[in-house]
Amino acid sequence: MLPFVSTAYKEKMKEISVLSLICSCLYPESRKNILGDFEDMDIKPINKRASGQAFEVILKPPSPTSDAAHCITSPPKRDISLEDIQKKLEAAEDRRRSQEAQILRILAEKREHEREVLLKAMEENSNFSRMAEEKLQVKMEQIEENRQAYLAAIMERLQERERHAQEVRRNKELREELMP
Repeated sequence: MLPFVSTAYKEKMKEISVLSLICSCLYPESRKNILGDFEDMDIKPINKRASGQAFEVILKPPSPTSDAAHCITSPPKRDISLEDIQKKLEAAEDRRRSQEAQILRILAEKREHEREVLLKAMEENSNFSRMAEEKLQVKMEQIEENRQAYLAAIMERLQERERHAQEVRRNKELREELMP
């Protein structure tokens, strides 16, 4: 599409009010009066569709008179003084400093957060190590108590056997003495 056509199309679409489009959809008899009413474009209805209305917009090539009417001039440039330039440069420098300060603040917050996370991880690791050491110590004490109890039971049984053996020997000796 040519550039002048697209700008003309945009200009004409701005000219068509939303109200007239709504009215043309709601009241088809008034649409006949609106269609083809513009200098630079023709609007033709296309066969009615189930989904709604359809239109074909045909743009006419721009005429030399209408081209001048659509030409938009830029506002006149005002003279920029040295003071204005310096003010703008100072404002830009202030914005740059503000952005740098904000970036530094964000980085400092991130570093602080990282430090807090690291300290928390170290504390949790320390707590885990301490708890594991305490559990190991309790387990070792329990094992030692069980071992001592086992050894004491074995010693008690040995002493009991020794007493029983001495009693059997004594009984044997007594029998031998009684049986001549």
